[in-house]
Amino acid sequence: MAAEFRVGVGHDVHRLEAGRPLVIGGLTIEHDRGPAAHSDGDVLLHALTDALLGAVALGDIGEWFPDTDPRWKDADSTVFVHEALTAVRERGWRVVNIDATVFAQRPKLSPHKAALRERLAGLLQLDTDRVSVKAKTGERVGPIGREEAIAADAIVLLERT
Repeated sequence: MAAEFRVGVGHDVHRLEAGRPLVIGGLTIEHDRGPAAHSDGDVLLHALTDALLGAVALGDIGEWFPDTDPRWKDADSTVFVHEALTAVRERGWRVVNIDATVFAQRPKLSPHKAALRERLAGLLQLDTDRVSVKAKTGERVGPIGREEAIAADAIVLLERT
């Protein structure tokens, strides 16, 4: 029998504002602004959650964790990833790998990429060689480049267990 695969794609973007911590991939990164959001606003984990849910056709993060629900106020986004991963596994799938990109003009994320890979690998119970985290600036163009926003994309590959 041939192997069965599925791919999921996730994207998230948040405005940046003063007085909020900058949480990316479950790590707090020193910066003068953080995402305006109902939860912790972790764009990387939100994109990952959407990719996991999308790969098994279970909707999106807004359906599972709506910003109208007070349970998710200031929630740690690792909860979202855990719930989505549980749903993936309950349906007979396992994560093969993840490829993610974070878009931020500042702070520079290169010094944090190894820690982000390790954090995501831990959350997904994968070896770090199955997790890619890239960082891109906005080249001073658009809301990312003007430091008004932060965004992330994530792609996951699942294999039937």
